[in-house]
Amino acid sequence: MKLDREEVLRLAALNKLGMTEEDVSVFSRQLSDILEGFEILNQVDTTGISPTAQPNSLFNVMRADIIAPSMPPSEVLANAPLRNGEFFRIHAVLE
Repeated sequence: MKLDREEVLRLAALNKLGMTEEDVSVFSRQLSDILEGFEILNQVDTTGISPTAQPNSLFNVMRADIIAPSMPPSEVLANAPLRNGEFFRIHAVLE
C-alpha cells in the first residue's frame, strides 16, 4: 500500500506533528514500506494456528515474602551524610 502526501499530512495532523516537505517525503516512503511488509504477512496461511499474545511462556520471578526483623535505625543511618534524628535529611529540591 502506497501512502500519498495527503494521507501522510492527515496522519501528521491527527498526531499533532509539524512536518516539512522533506519529512513528508521521508515518512511517506517509510510508512509505505512498513505497510507493504504487513501486506506480505497478510498472505501467510494461518488457518489452524491458535492466536497467541505471547509466544514464550512468561512467569514472574519473585523471591518468597519472608517476614524478618528490620535493621536498627542507627545501622541504617550510619553512612548518611545528613541526618535529622532517625530520618535521612536531604537538600531541598523545590524552593
